Amino acid sequence: MKHPLKNIKVYIPATSANLGPGFDCVGIALDLWNQFELEIDPTQKKIQVENHGEGAHELPSDAKNLVVQTMLQTLPDRHARRMHQWKICCHNQVPCRSGLGSSSTAVLAGVAFSEAIQKGSVHLMDILKQAASLEGHPDNVAPAVMGGLVVAAIKDGQVFVHPIPGVMTEVVVCVPDYHFLTNYARTLVPKKFTRTATVLNISRSLLVVESIRTGNDALLAQVMEDRLHEPYRLPHIPGAEEAVRSALAKGAVAVSLSGAGPGLLAFARKRHHVIGRAMQSAFQRAGLNARYWIIRACTSGLRLDGVPCRL
Repeated sequence: MKHPLKNIKVYIPATSANLGPGFDCVGIALDLWNQFELEIDPTQKKIQVENHGEGAHELPSDAKNLVVQTMLQTLPDRHARRMHQWKICCHNQVPCRSGLGSSSTAVLAGVAFSEAIQKGSVHLMDILKQAASLEGHPDNVAPAVMGGLVVAAIKDGQVFVHPIPGVMTEVVVCVPDYHFLTNYARTLVPKKFTRTATVLNISRSLLVVESIRTGNDALLAQVMEDRLHEPYRLPHIPGAEEAVRSALAKGAVAVSLSGAGPGLLAFARKRHHVIGRAMQSAFQRAGLNARYWIIRACTSGLRLDGVPCRL
């Protein structure tokens, strides 16, 4: 049977999750986008996957691609059996293995395509719920879907999100060329924490959100402190601790590990290139090449063409 959907495009921004002390619950969307396109051709005999831009020569160009894997996880068999009809084209601006949510964009694209194929329309909260369930935490997918600064939580399979208005205009992101996989980074984090560390993170995460919302740089500089994951991950990324110190010395308001790393996110009002070069040099002194971007925090999130979409 010929499928009514022919061509669907989905646009998804980069994200920085685990924002400061907001471990697994606070994230921010950044104005760096991955675009995914699905064409359905009933005459096609074999699935096609194309990758362009970041990761073009390392991402799978077959059914092992994360977009396809997500679709197969979320589609009923009657639709999955037609995977040979799919042509998926990925245009990636978000660097892979950077801590900027590139994998989350692929998961979200797969879920969005799955929803569109099954229903002919897309409900953003359904996409968010499924993607958060697949990822196990909501702090990448929530800002990617909603845009902006987002606080999110999961309870009994339900995803609760609260977008926060008022984000700093630009941040500096520096990513070293270092393979620091999220699954490995997770193993570095203890399974239990002291009461002191837990209370510190709870209080600081509330104040980080409020300081970004109100533009209170003095407060942000004091409360961007984490005790649950950064102390255990930063030492395993060569040059990262020095890069944090260098960014602060050059005028950054606050610096956070982006996601699980290895990228760093520096909040700043000015001297963005100076801060970026300082972090880049710190990684280079540790023997790693590094790139930096000056990126606006974006208020828009996931959007689709070719299929009706609602919140």
